[in-house]
Amino acid sequence: MRILITAGPTREYIDPVRFISNSSTGYFGYQIASEALRRGHKVTLISGPTCLIPPKGARFIPVVSALDMKKAVEANLQGSDCLIMSAAVADYRPATVSSQKIKKDRNRLSLRLVKNPDILAAVAKNKGNRVVIGFAVETSGLEKNARGKLNGKKLDYILAASVNTGKSPFGDRKIPVLIIEKSGKAERVSDSKKNLSKIVLDKVISVKYPCNREKVQRERG
Repeated sequence: MRILITAGPTREYIDPVRFISNSSTGYFGYQIASEALRRGHKVTLISGPTCLIPPKGARFIPVVSALDMKKAVEANLQGSDCLIMSAAVADYRPATVSSQKIKKDRNRLSLRLVKNPDILAAVAKNKGNRVVIGFAVETSGLEKNARGKLNGKKLDYILAASVNTGKSPFGDRKIPVLIIEKSGKAERVSDSKKNLSKIVLDKVISVKYPCNREKVQRERG
């Protein structure tokens, strides 16, 4: 299959040296890309700024902002069989970006933010036969919010993790996740991101080839 994967955070610049971002490291998305390549799939990896080395064999497209990522996804979506949207795309960006560094000459600075486009929702509206998998990180109402995103964006699967478990879900670590499929069935799994990547790819195959369980077992090796 031709699999399109997004990973990492986006940066929304305030001025030439400051930006708004989030805690995503991109590790999970890079692990999914590596596992997909191991299975023989063709991978395009669109990534926000990270410290990671892209997996060998992937077509790598670096981006910075949410708008950059939107353009890259739209440009590479045609011909893909699957979109795995693991990137943590910023929901908002500054309404204006200063061309010069903002000086610390005021006691208070206000920023006006505007909403970024919802890339996943836009793609899912015209998904066709494409498998679309989304991710969510929540501080409360994990299952309720995850189901809302799954149904609202018409996804095939969503993986949701909480930041209220005492451990950060970001980076190279074992994490508990809630996996919900479009039928409504849910399962809770706690594992390394390397092993969770295998589960994600298994889910893709189960949607794309629902009658071919042997293919899933063969790919997992």
